[in-house]
Amino acid sequence: MTHPLSGSSFPSLRRGLIAILRGVSPADALSIGEVLVEAGIEAIEVPLNSPSPLLSVERLVVKFGGNSLIGAGTVLSAEAVRAVADIGGRLIVAPNVDPEVLAAAVGHGLIVMPGVFTATEALNALRWGASALKFFPAIALGASGVQALRSILPATAPLGAVGGVGEADFPAFWRVGVRLFGLGASLYKPGDKPAEVAARAKAVVAAYDRLTAEGQ
Repeated sequence: MTHPLSGSSFPSLRRGLIAILRGVSPADALSIGEVLVEAGIEAIEVPLNSPSPLLSVERLVVKFGGNSLIGAGTVLSAEAVRAVADIGGRLIVAPNVDPEVLAAAVGHGLIVMPGVFTATEALNALRWGASALKFFPAIALGASGVQALRSILPATAPLGAVGGVGEADFPAFWRVGVRLFGLGASLYKPGDKPAEVAARAKAVVAAYDRLTAEGQ
């Protein structure tokens, strides 16, 4: 039996890396976004519990939206989805599975990645239109937990690991089918200088590229 949403997909990216700029201010968003894009990270989310988050998203969309996937995280309502869509954001990331958030994102043609931890959450997320699954917090579930859940998911469902994950964790999750990694504090913390973030971004990109080169 084919899963009803077995065709759901995340957009094609050279690397499945999503930078989570939690706490970034609009004044710093562009300088941080620039070093991330230059390092080779093509997806950026600004959590909505950051200072003036929609302004940061809008500035990133204007500057990098043509070639990068820009949007918001910690999206908890349909109203927030509409606000992100209105300023040109294309990515919605949530910590949970909320049918109203998923419906709003799908209705606006946005990429939506809800947080899941159980089989029920994962299957409901796909049924309600998730573009990809965000296993969260991935560090608590572990690669073995993802592997167990993967056995009941459609083979085409894009899988992401978010929450406490850094480049050292890539190989274990990669081996169980994860191809998307959301990186928060291991990549950016409020107050970090662009040069610091650039160095971390280059290390993350190199770690990801090693996986694809080695065919793990």
